[in-house]
Amino acid sequence: MAPSAITPPATPEVKPIPHVSKASQQPPTASMGTKRKIICFSDFDGTIFMQDTGHILFNAYGCGSARREVLDQQIKSGERSFKDVSEEMWGSLDVPFVDGFEALKSELEMDQDFKTFHAFCLNNHIPFNVISAGLKPVLRAVLDHFIGEEASANIDIVANDAEIDADGHTWKPVWRHQNELGHDKAMSINEYKVQANIESEDGTIPMIIFIGDGVSDLPAAREADVLFARRGLALEDYCVANQLPYIAYDTFADIQREIVKIARIDDKKTQGEGLPSNFNPRANLWRRASSKTAMPLFAAMTPREEKMFVWPEQFSEPVQQQAEPGALKAVA
Repeated sequence: MAPSAITPPATPEVKPIPHVSKASQQPPTASMGTKRKIICFSDFDGTIFMQDTGHILFNAYGCGSARREVLDQQIKSGERSFKDVSEEMWGSLDVPFVDGFEALKSELEMDQDFKTFHAFCLNNHIPFNVISAGLKPVLRAVLDHFIGEEASANIDIVANDAEIDADGHTWKPVWRHQNELGHDKAMSINEYKVQANIESEDGTIPMIIFIGDGVSDLPAAREADVLFARRGLALEDYCVANQLPYIAYDTFADIQREIVKIARIDDKKTQGEGLPSNFNPRANLWRRASSKTAMPLFAAMTPREEKMFVWPEQFSEPVQQQAEPGALKAVA
């Protein structure tokens, strides 16, 4: 089955979700009033939710935790592809969707600040897209339950589809892409970029943000201007070891605060105010090229590393270690 193209969401015309801050440290959800368009892509398992939806189902109703660990190791060693192993895991399930979903409801824990962050995105007209290697029907049901169907409807889920029979004897992924990943997150983001209205109100290209936790998020992270990595997990470890710019986060409140800082600093730059001494001088060229005529060619020719350095003061300090040439490209 050929993968369907991503339809970029229009600027959300929705009512802001009311939010009452429970503590002074909670960042406000009000509009920032900045001009440059921001687009968010986020992983799901381990990022929005602390646990993995597939692992919960496989452990309870499928191959079991012992076999799953063997299969995970086969992916890491390169013995088998992610797609091949995932088909075995999902194919091992024998449970009706409704019963499996009950296990997800009882075991999943959502990031404590995700609801507030989503309200912030809505109030600032920031499209928020889940991009996942999981199954879309599962992820949609989880979001509907944990944040409500009205709020969930404003989140575009870019994931694999699924064929699940009524009795739950057959769970078959319908892959977005016909490659070893099944769903190439980098390809999905680029499909979005091609089809989206990529200009902001001031004529500049939008800021692409990616939020993740694992090394499997690296293909998508390469396509982002700003990368958020959950603190202490595999994605942060890889970024540190390979000197990749990123911002560490513990909860989505940290992400929200950093986005506000970055957006306001960026807004001052685009309005012609002076650049700080540690601001990458190439950023001026990047911004001048962000116009109707120059942007597509320039963006295509600009390495991701240069785009991410547009906001260097917001990123973690790199460790004094040289990355292996091509190391990022080698990670699936």
